Amino acid sequence: MIPVTQAFAASYAQARVKFLEAAAAAGTRIESLPHPLPGREGEALALDVARDGPADADRLLILSSACHGVEGHGGSGVQVAALHDAEWRAQARAQGVAVLYLHALNPHGFSFGRRVTHEGVDLNRNFVDFTRPLPVNADYRELHAWLLPERWPPGTFNQLRTLRYLTTRGKSALQAAITRGQYEFPGGLFFGGFAPSWSNLALRRLLREQGRQARRIAWIDLHTGLGPNGVGERIFAGRGDDAAALRRARSWWGGQLTSTHDGSSSSAELSGEMWNALYEECPQAEYTGIALEFGTRPPLEVMQALRADHWLACHPGVPAELARQIRQQMREAFYCDTEAWKGQLVSQARQALFQAVDGLAA
Repeated sequence: MIPVTQAFAASYAQARVKFLEAAAAAGTRIESLPHPLPGREGEALALDVARDGPADADRLLILSSACHGVEGHGGSGVQVAALHDAEWRAQARAQGVAVLYLHALNPHGFSFGRRVTHEGVDLNRNFVDFTRPLPVNADYRELHAWLLPERWPPGTFNQLRTLRYLTTRGKSALQAAITRGQYEFPGGLFFGGFAPSWSNLALRRLLREQGRQARRIAWIDLHTGLGPNGVGERIFAGRGDDAAALRRARSWWGGQLTSTHDGSSSSAELSGEMWNALYEECPQAEYTGIALEFGTRPPLEVMQALRADHWLACHPGVPAELARQIRQQMREAFYCDTEAWKGQLVSQARQALFQAVDGLAA
């Protein structure tokens, strides 16, 4: 293994180099799906893929990062550390499990320090059936103008409205209204889109190509920004009616595994989640998955950073110093640049990886 801090990077461009070098050193098969736009530094963007194990393996573990772009700082570090971990890779091979690393599902957001894709879409709300009427979030509609006021930072009246909402309806109701996903306001928070995003289509292609031969598939999707600092919440990533998958997930990853479907998770129940694609693109496989969500800052602080980020995207002509402050606030909301936090991510993710391999092999 390499020192923990060496696995993490300060930018998407650096993270991509670290990942590709680690994947090459590990002897994996590498594929890159080029993104149509350049990054913040003019660099090429791509969803990079490394497969560690035989192409015809009937047991497959997926480890993905940067579904929500800026969260890729943490997720990429975990992937790079895993590729340098000889003991972990030997265990996966011994159990007959191929491992598929999906680096930067949303490379544009990673490069620009935003959660959303270049289309302004929250990728983890984008997996709905766009041939049918889209979900309606009337609670978000009520809040949209307040969340993105004309001026930033918000004034006293805006802050008092936040306090009143929290007092009368509660923190959980506010979180659910904002984060569930909405399909009405393209510039708004947690916008699920009007059509499949580039990342949605790229992921579906990879699942078809890499997963259709597998009989059993596990998926660990890495996230940051929710929960106590450095604590990795294991959130069931599957359909609410898939009771067998929930039982498997709890037997593999422990009884502390939470679910948005029963209210035990720190996350609200969402619409258009990414793992829906696994059911649709690999229907032959028994699927078991989690989102591994690592905490960073207090929830209201993270929400304020998200509001500022979306406000900035809607007001591109603001003074440079205000823009710099908002971007820095956003980065710190989803990435804690400390050795302790990085160590917590790697150690907890490593345990989850071993547990997934054991579960797939059982």
